[in-house]
Amino acid sequence: MDQSLGHDVLILGAGLAGLRAAVEIAQRTDGKADIGIVSKVQLMRAHSVCAEGGTAAMLRTDEGDSIDLHAWDTVKGADFLADQDVVYRFVNASPREIFLLDHWGIPWTRDEHGRIEQRPFGGHSYPRATLAADKTGFFEMQTLYDTLLKYDNFTRYDEFFVSEILMEGDEFVGLAGIHAATGDLVTLQGKALLIAAGGAGTLFGFTTYSQSVTGDGLAMAYRAGLPLEDMEFLQFHPTGLIPSGILMTEGCRGEGGYLRNAEGERFLERYAPDKMELGPRDVISRAETTEILEGRGFEGPDGLDYLHLDLTHLGADRINTRLPLIREVCMKFVGLDPIDSPIPIRPVAHYSMGGIETDIDGATRCPTIWAAGEAACVSLHGANRLGSNSTAECLVWGGIAGGEIADRLGELPRPPALTSDQLSASEARITGLLDRKGDQNLYRLRQELRSTMDQYAGVYRTGEGLAKALEIIREIKDRSTRAPVADKSRVYNSNLFHALELENLLDLAEVTVAGALTREESRGAHSRRDFVTRDDEKWMRHTLAWRTDSGPRLDYKPVTTTTWKPVERKY
Repeated sequence: MDQSLGHDVLILGAGLAGLRAAVEIAQRTDGKADIGIVSKVQLMRAHSVCAEGGTAAMLRTDEGDSIDLHAWDTVKGADFLADQDVVYRFVNASPREIFLLDHWGIPWTRDEHGRIEQRPFGGHSYPRATLAADKTGFFEMQTLYDTLLKYDNFTRYDEFFVSEILMEGDEFVGLAGIHAATGDLVTLQGKALLIAAGGAGTLFGFTTYSQSVTGDGLAMAYRAGLPLEDMEFLQFHPTGLIPSGILMTEGCRGEGGYLRNAEGERFLERYAPDKMELGPRDVISRAETTEILEGRGFEGPDGLDYLHLDLTHLGADRINTRLPLIREVCMKFVGLDPIDSPIPIRPVAHYSMGGIETDIDGATRCPTIWAAGEAACVSLHGANRLGSNSTAECLVWGGIAGGEIADRLGELPRPPALTSDQLSASEARITGLLDRKGDQNLYRLRQELRSTMDQYAGVYRTGEGLAKALEIIREIKDRSTRAPVADKSRVYNSNLFHALELENLLDLAEVTVAGALTREESRGAHSRRDFVTRDDEKWMRHTLAWRTDSGPRLDYKPVTTTTWKPVERKY
């Protein structure tokens, strides 16, 4: 190893959850805790900056919103797989996060009375998506980092690719990784680790995710012995731009946009007659896919047949004021102006409801590892997340996990020094990849993996298709051991990073598909053509996936139901 460095706390991931945790730890310890913030990209390029439409919080009791209503919307949206104690903690905590950001300087959009503005979002009974135009995540990130700069107790490790979570038995002892700018192999140690490294949406080819989001934190936790929970539930957002997959925020429909098929119909009258375009994402994505499969879509490039998101009736003033980024993206990427023309869209892989299993405080089964944000499965979202609940979750559990870590730092011991065997094994893993020989191509294998997931694990699934996908994934995993890293250099070796990312994606694909194949029901974002109904008697439970040498071992645990029993879900 070229360097071994130490801190009190390591935060893996520098998006909303990671930065919120860093602020909480700095504040609670009065800037005395030594924090290392580790990011595979430049710190302000975390995927959280791409969050657009809003952050859910109950702010208007005087106008009919309530804690109970936000909780009910979330539980119903989750198709009753959310843990209801977690939901209530969330809805009670999220308003405070909005006001904290307000005090820290975020430019929330204001209504005509000067109040923080909120707009409708899918599956919510009240307009509670708090917005900063259509760049909400960007402004939240800027505000959190600006607040963190009040303290000098953190070290940034930008463009630092973590390759392994180092364990001694069941205890966390450090991170091993590569500093991209130098090629140095580095170990980082800390009393506590927070994993906030995002989700796994780039398992799919057509996705809203930045290409840097490859599920690294999830996969490393899985290999370190922590279980992954509910990974079969992957959300498809209804409006991904053709052909790139760039997100067209749900705020487009919150502002009054229409979805139309090739015949010009607002087809959601057939699927969600009460909510229409403001139904939950799983319902709308299935409706769109059905329209396309039944021939009422437009023919698109590379099999990406599409429908229209129509904003033309909103007018230039509303689009320029409330959806300026959407207009800019459409003009730059597809050469159309949404003021005048409808936007070509289709369902797109967007969000992991599953993640690293945690308790209600964000703690994992390892006593010094926490997880927060999309990387975690505290089980807020169940089988389907409501739009605008994700950025709120990042803020809430970034604060909760950060607070838990800060409160426990004084009692946590320093990890033991890494042994020569541990250091040698980490180095040997990287050397082994660089020395690997064979006739396979890393990039073609990743493309094959994504095509497989698009084809067999998309909006609609079947047992036959999922079994085929699992077979192909395991074949690609075997072939990947014969895919050489052509670039042998040290500095910015993206070829090496792609090899490590492919390992992570393959592990996560295997867990996702194995869980989906075993879950013989349709619930939320997991929709089986061969098991078309929800089966509460058999499947009202969370999936846990444990790593073994022969693949994931699946286990289950009950859903926490404190207030509402499952009922038929209609919109």
